[in-house]
Amino acid sequence: MRRVAIVVQPGIRSFDLAVITEVWGPDRSRAGAPHFELRRCAADPGPIPLPGGLTLAPDRGLDWLASADLVVVPALAEPSDPTPGPVLAALREVHARGVPIAALCAGAFVLAEAGLLEGRRAVTHWWLAPQLAARYPAVVVEDAPLYVEDGGLWTSAGVASGIDLCLHLVREAHGAEAAAVIARSMVTGPFRTGGHAQYLDRPVPAADRTAEALAAVRERALRSLHEPLSVATMARWAGMSPRSFARHFAAATGTTPHRWLLGHRLDAARKLLERTDHPVPEVARRAGFASEVTFRQHFTSYVGLGPRAYRAAAATSAAAPNPPDSVRKGS
Repeated sequence: MRRVAIVVQPGIRSFDLAVITEVWGPDRSRAGAPHFELRRCAADPGPIPLPGGLTLAPDRGLDWLASADLVVVPALAEPSDPTPGPVLAALREVHARGVPIAALCAGAFVLAEAGLLEGRRAVTHWWLAPQLAARYPAVVVEDAPLYVEDGGLWTSAGVASGIDLCLHLVREAHGAEAAAVIARSMVTGPFRTGGHAQYLDRPVPAADRTAEALAAVRERALRSLHEPLSVATMARWAGMSPRSFARHFAAATGTTPHRWLLGHRLDAARKLLERTDHPVPEVARRAGFASEVTFRQHFTSYVGLGPRAYRAAAATSAAAPNPPDSVRKGS
């Protein structure tokens, strides 16, 4: 997934455009990330007006979408604005070819307008979810997750969750280390699963002692993933009962201690598979899984490949050179 197309049209949100450009635009190959070819594709070649008095110059037409490995759709600042017919037709054609499409925030409205989300799960900013559901009743609208995928169509919630989705797509295609390199350069966290809540039930002040205790527990747990941690152990570190700890943890992070711990163990396992030649049982042990069988089940469910198959795919991806421009499809 090295050729990425941004579908640009008048009125797209500058923030979404900046997120996509920051994730796939810079050349970070010296730091260990893949080199991507990012193109801004539009129906018309002229400057495109954006909110706030900005303009954008596309560098490719919609025909370049046929060369892309991934198509990303920024949100419109006004979700009720119509999308030009050629853009909708191009998205339908891309989806029919099996190319994944990711829509950020209100970009879900564009996919729904194209008829691609009928009968599929989709998410948008929680504030816009009722509007999306009312306008497109055939879409299965969710208002809780950060991002979801259904049939090769990715949708995300608002603002920062667009970063989460873009990094997740990098991680899925190129591994955890590539995503971590990009996240570090953006000074953002490298891992938030789509199941995180979009918003918290109540704010937790940064100076609150409970919040500080929970942050210390999470930091300690990340240093101790290889140990047989349990929710009870983490609760003891925080000086709370397991029930109280679980409640405060969910309020602070939007997920349960068990799901948080499992996600980070799986991420650690991915890094071990990519960076080392440790046998799978050793990878399972170092990532903190009680048994190789349990590790295989969770890992396969998480990435869609078994540990050995994932290692082979990661090695192949890392070894593959970037083809020269003269032999790239569509160049």
